Amino acid sequence: MDIGERLRQLRERHGLSQRELASRAGLTNGTISLIEKNRTSPSVASLKSLLDAFPISMGDFFAPLEDAAPARHFYTADQFTEIAPQDDAPGPHVSLRQLGRAADHALQILHETYPPGADTGPEPLQHTGEEAGIVVRGAIEVTVDGVSQVLQPGDGYLFDSRLPHRFRNCGTTECVVISACTPPTF
Repeated sequence: MDIGERLRQLRERHGLSQRELASRAGLTNGTISLIEKNRTSPSVASLKSLLDAFPISMGDFFAPLEDAAPARHFYTADQFTEIAPQDDAPGPHVSLRQLGRAADHALQILHETYPPGADTGPEPLQHTGEEAGIVVRGAIEVTVDGVSQVLQPGDGYLFDSRLPHRFRNCGTTECVVISACTPPTF
């Protein structure tokens, strides 16, 4: 997906200048310009801040446009939608794969993968709703409202998503988390 072009179209559809969007998202208009020109890729947290300015969830931003189709109940692994921005920058990247189309449901389910050293970015995430997850494999450091805890397989978390939060794989092996967010605002 061309994140820069999709963001530009969304911004123009809402009648916002780059400066107005930057002000709403707490970023510089230079950063908006670089993202729209695909000269830089936003972190998960920065993209979330940008999309909250519209508002649109990350799931809806990355979801392919679908015609009205009958309700689906089952999805194979290759039918999940990747909603984390991926770029060519060096370093590990978080993978957030969404089950189904979040806009059609009151619950968002994610299959999250964090390679060693990957995190959601230096800026904490904040969004409406609640989220919960269970670590399936590896270890993840979760920080919520300034308090950090390293979670192992079988451990979980549950918190108000309006609190600043961050996820970071501080281990040496890949971490996998299955998470839920309601309403689907991420």
